[in-house]
Amino acid sequence: MCGIVGLYLKNPERRSQLGALFSPMLEEMTGRGPDSAGFAVYRGAGEADAPPAGGKLTLYSPADWEDWDALAHAMAERLGAPVTASRNASHAVLSAAAPSQAMRDWVAANRPDLRIMSAGSTLEIYKEVGLPRAVLERFGAPQMAGSHMIGHTRMATESAVTTEGAHPFNTGDDLCLVHNGSLSNHHALKRRLAREGGLAFQTENDSEVAAGYLTWRLAQGAALEDALEAALKDLDGFYTFAVGTRNGFAVLRDPIACKPAVLAETDDWVAMASEYRSLARLPGVERAAVWEPKPATVYVWGTA
Repeated sequence: MCGIVGLYLKNPERRSQLGALFSPMLEEMTGRGPDSAGFAVYRGAGEADAPPAGGKLTLYSPADWEDWDALAHAMAERLGAPVTASRNASHAVLSAAAPSQAMRDWVAANRPDLRIMSAGSTLEIYKEVGLPRAVLERFGAPQMAGSHMIGHTRMATESAVTTEGAHPFNTGDDLCLVHNGSLSNHHALKRRLAREGGLAFQTENDSEVAAGYLTWRLAQGAALEDALEAALKDLDGFYTFAVGTRNGFAVLRDPIACKPAVLAETDDWVAMASEYRSLARLPGVERAAVWEPKPATVYVWGTA
């Protein structure tokens, strides 16, 4: 099963409403995935609560007593740049006047027990075990502002129900992916990506491999649309993807398109969901263009 949703705001004046518009969309997919949920939020440079220029990580610790300020201080000493930490339930966002890769390297060397949920300059990922409504409320999703959000409700079929196994997945700066379906060649593809692209994976989830594939293609200089076109040849299975980048949003279904999906667009926004009921409360949806995305067809808004 699983349910996926995405909301990309074309009108910047709507950005303060992003979380309030997105949260009911994800909650509506509870029946498709009640065991865990997660979402990615893009906070652009124009947002009031955006971090200073530089990199940021979203980190997860199962320990309630994690001292994020102390961790930020230790990282700052090593990087030679200020680092701030903002706790959000079991997660924390660390922002630094330093590249996100340097922050990643520090965590890998000094705190390998922590999970890096996301890295980049605008992306934050929050996910947890539990019903979608509880996850949204725990992290304060309805109050979040930004340019776009992507979310997933999970019914686990291929791995254990854990925070790490929940979606979305991030494998490169500011790229994230959610997935409804199953890949049949992800183990071979994972080995190829590790060998040719130097990618490391944190879970056994095939969706993380799909995200890694797009990261690899983008690193080679491909535009997001081209990377997704290549995925149609290299990813074997059935799937619907919703993908986010720093400035873009994309949707792709496999050539058979057996997993449900619907798109809607107005002058203010573009929205995607596994079922129309997740779109029904969006403002202006009664005037929106609504359609089922075609098989093996890439839909992209914004840029990679």
